[in-house]
Amino acid sequence: MILDVGAVGHGGICIAHAPDGRAVFVRHALPGERVEVTVTEERPSYLRADAVDVLRPSPHRVQPPCPWAGPGRCGGCDWQHVALDEQRQLKATVVADQLRRIAGIDRHVEVEAVPGDAAGLGWRTRIRLAVGPDGVAGLHRHRSHEIEPIGECLIAHPELPVASVVSQRWPDVDGVDLTVSDAETAVGRTWRIPQGGFWQVHPGAPQALADAVAEYADVDASDSCLDLYCGVGLFTAVLAARAPSGRVIGVESSAAAAAAARSNLADLGNVTIHTGRVDRWLVRAKPRADVVVLDPPRKGAGRAVVDGIAATAARRVVHVACDPSALARDISLLSDHGYRLEAMRAFDLFPMTAHVECVALLVNGSR
Repeated sequence: MILDVGAVGHGGICIAHAPDGRAVFVRHALPGERVEVTVTEERPSYLRADAVDVLRPSPHRVQPPCPWAGPGRCGGCDWQHVALDEQRQLKATVVADQLRRIAGIDRHVEVEAVPGDAAGLGWRTRIRLAVGPDGVAGLHRHRSHEIEPIGECLIAHPELPVASVVSQRWPDVDGVDLTVSDAETAVGRTWRIPQGGFWQVHPGAPQALADAVAEYADVDASDSCLDLYCGVGLFTAVLAARAPSGRVIGVESSAAAAAAARSNLADLGNVTIHTGRVDRWLVRAKPRADVVVLDPPRKGAGRAVVDGIAATAARRVVHVACDPSALARDISLLSDHGYRLEAMRAFDLFPMTAHVECVALLVNGSR
């Protein structure tokens, strides 16, 4: 089919319409382009497709820097064919659209670059290479278990030996994990991260997010604070430094991450780390708090956690989110409890991909 491409959509696609009226979610296209597409998936109400020929290009289209990017190839990047400034504008459009559609909030959004960005490349400090039955290492194709053989990964940090790994055979393994280091530095501390533990993959991300959380939390010296989904303790440390005569409780479901948080923050006498599911801990502990920070998984916090946060009567809630639709759902749920969106920042922690990180401040209208 030849299609005229419309607006950008969530998930690295643009939206067009087939002659029969069905929505077509098109990858490798840009708003305003006319493209020839190959359908990759057909459903009763929509189609997925790849743009395989561009008949009317956008002025924002560029030659992808990676030779393994493109229709049917590596699925790791969504926007290699888009100028970097326009990538950020597309992400801002998606965040604003999700806030409007899901939470009923109209807000201008700007996506910020973070320190350490090098033209959108060389930022990923951890990567997992998949290995096929033939022992060849590579990266998965989009929405597929098939592996694209590569010679290098341009978004991988220069210290990761991707080229060396993919030049070898890896029999009898499913994948190869590469990590720059198991120790990272942020907020004046060196952090130990357990194998498989969560840490932001962009080297500039931890400090940028910590600064945003500190600004929005606006903690007083004697405040009681909660850090939900605290991981290895990054935001817990931010809160504890600003509430030296208060108390900070971190809650984390991963036992390994919680243990790392206790070790990382052992010098802070006003910090306690609990291991357990956040929703269950909130019901059991029934805490009160002045400030709550949460950094939930991609699916968001959800109703049970939001209800538990509201029960703390916190004056401020700082929500760190890697998915704009999940963030918008949580904001909508918090608004039902009288919290309003006061401010928000968005960060381009994942250049060349459709992912974007947001930090939102919600304030309690009753306090």
